[in-house]
Amino acid sequence: MSSNRRHNYKNLKIWLLGIEIANDVSDILDDFPKHERYDLSSQISRCSVSMPSNIAEGSSRTNKSFSHFLDISLGSSFELITQLIVAKHRKYITQITFQKLEIKIEELQRMTMSFQNGLN
Repeated sequence: MSSNRRHNYKNLKIWLLGIEIANDVSDILDDFPKHERYDLSSQISRCSVSMPSNIAEGSSRTNKSFSHFLDISLGSSFELITQLIVAKHRKYITQITFQKLEIKIEELQRMTMSFQNGLN
């Protein structure tokens, strides 16, 4: 694949799954305690939005640069799982909710790493 080729992020499965996760996260944040609005809730929201946002931003770049944006997206996904573990520990989300999100996030991670390997 040419390193000058640009990708249409709206057609990428990793971006679509990232959007789905961001929307799922937004739905669960409605039930978080109000005192977490500017702390954990805000961090979780930013991480979840960062994943597809970095995929979209990187898609307009060269493959080398795109790979860097995918690294940032992956970092946000690992950060998001960590924050969801904290939320589960604080009983803001159930084990079942956590597991459903974790499965999707881990799938996004696998798909992103595979896509990234294809760029290099």
